[in-house]
Amino acid sequence: MYLFSVFIISLFLTIAIIPIVKRVAFRVNLVDQPGERKVHVLPMPRSGGIAMALGAIIPVLIWVPMDNMIRAVHIGCLMIVIIGVIDDVKNLKYFYKFMAQIGGALVVIFYGNIRIESLGDMVPAGFVLPVFVSVALTVLFIVGVTNAINLSDGLDGLAGGISMLSFVTIGFFAYKCGNIPIAIMSLSVVGAILGFLRFNTYPAIVFMGDAGSQMLGFLCVVFTLVLTQSNTPYSEITPLFLIGFPILDTLTVMVERISNGSSPFKADKNHFHHKLMKLGLYHSESVLVIYFLQAVFISCAFLLRFYSNWSNLIVFMALAGGIVFCFTIAEKKKFMFRSGNGRYLGAKSLLASFAGEQVSIRIAFTTLKWALATVFLFQCIIPENMPWYMFWGAVFFILLILATKIFKPEIKKDVLRIALYSTIPMLIYFSTTEISSWMTAKMIFVNNAVFVSLILLVIVTLNLTRRKKGFKINPLDFLIFIVIIIFPNLPTVHLENPDIKVVVAKVLILFFSYDVFLGELRNKDTFLDNSLIAAFAVIALKAL
Repeated sequence: MYLFSVFIISLFLTIAIIPIVKRVAFRVNLVDQPGERKVHVLPMPRSGGIAMALGAIIPVLIWVPMDNMIRAVHIGCLMIVIIGVIDDVKNLKYFYKFMAQIGGALVVIFYGNIRIESLGDMVPAGFVLPVFVSVALTVLFIVGVTNAINLSDGLDGLAGGISMLSFVTIGFFAYKCGNIPIAIMSLSVVGAILGFLRFNTYPAIVFMGDAGSQMLGFLCVVFTLVLTQSNTPYSEITPLFLIGFPILDTLTVMVERISNGSSPFKADKNHFHHKLMKLGLYHSESVLVIYFLQAVFISCAFLLRFYSNWSNLIVFMALAGGIVFCFTIAEKKKFMFRSGNGRYLGAKSLLASFAGEQVSIRIAFTTLKWALATVFLFQCIIPENMPWYMFWGAVFFILLILATKIFKPEIKKDVLRIALYSTIPMLIYFSTTEISSWMTAKMIFVNNAVFVSLILLVIVTLNLTRRKKGFKINPLDFLIFIVIIIFPNLPTVHLENPDIKVVVAKVLILFFSYDVFLGELRNKDTFLDNSLIAAFAVIALKAL
């Protein structure tokens, strides 16, 4: 459960930190101003990368034993983040950014011993690259990919989304080949990205900035090199698929700039996401198309990871060439998905049409509320024994909820939140450690899997919501969060009991899910009141 716990803690850390660094951003000029080649029209804080870095690194420091490789990754990442933050504030020249990226690459090469040494079956058996060639090639690849993901950060949720697909796959590959440190670090980054996307999905209220995008690129390429250049069965060409779309986008843009006589580093609007919007797609639709294309690359990485390097390279070139060919033909034929009269896709965004009629959010919200009610009630049934004080707590909250419904309905949400936050930790503890005999191993597995499904359902709800202000963190959330994170990790707590980690993960999931649910809840909706009264009644009966 380390992987699951790291993911959840990273997710919540990032969500908790972003509102803080967002406020600080405006005070220190860490702001992205609108420009000719930018899509946003208002100044946006570029502090998301700082929150992601903290969210991704802190769980790793807790769970991953330090060695030279892990230290090298952290040192290189720190160099990238620091220069990224300075660049976000002062808009540095490319020379300084390249120097920091090269420095970070050299740290992981010489201190972490991470470099491209083998090209597999593309060279004669037993052939190893000379050291100077290996170092130069590794620096070029690390710097290139770091900038590729940095350059892909052009639309809300774009760089974060495509990076998340890569890190999920990297984590899976690492776990399957027994590289647990890389698996943990990858899942920690996934949690940080998801926490950031909570605030960055269109319309975004915070950007990751160069600090975030360069960090994602650096970690992504370093992790892929560890996986494919060490003693694993994976093809050495696999990194091309794992980072497929950003690599293709960057190479295509640079070739176009050079062919037009411009500097390859000159900013313009020739990236694929710009081209999709020129073809008539809306912001969210363009992002969705690129997610799909990156998913195709990721699928190829999964399917071809055990095949020869030549097979991987041929498929990658064919797929990349096909994408470039389709875009070229569309531009030459002046194809438009949508024009002023609504050609092909109609005048409105498909996603906007679906969400605009409130059909999607109604479906997601209804599914979420029934799922939460069912999960919560089932946790009340699982324990074999319930202590006596749970009876008095359940009775107290039943009376409190009923009194609020009758006399003070305007404070209903606050009362429900207090009841939930006070009950969830103890309830999950007993449902995890005091399991009834009728709960089979298969039922326990399904129960745990449902909690993962809750996270996915919450993410869907968050992306479809029409609320403008987003997820609010209040002092009570911080207090409970700190208690839940710190308590299991105190030296006096028996951490050899793996159930504690499961309890932490489940508690955080329910906190997160119910906080989102309460944000979408309307005061006239009595579903949550009634479902909690029923659940507390079950708890009281169990305690008796």
